[in-house]
Amino acid sequence: MAKKNENRSDITLKCPKCNSLNYRTPKNKHNDPERMELNKFCPKCRCHTVHKETKN
Repeated sequence: MAKKNENRSDITLKCPKCNSLNYRTPKNKHNDPERMELNKFCPKCRCHTVHKETKN
């Protein structure tokens, strides 16, 4: 029997404008092997930008 959340790992999302690490979210490595990009609000820039997954 598989362990719970075996394929999931926590990733950090980084704003490309100000380089601040704003969000942490779980990601399924089996379904999404490439790097994740999400459109999120950056409180430091005060605008919506495409946040990219960083190396942990």
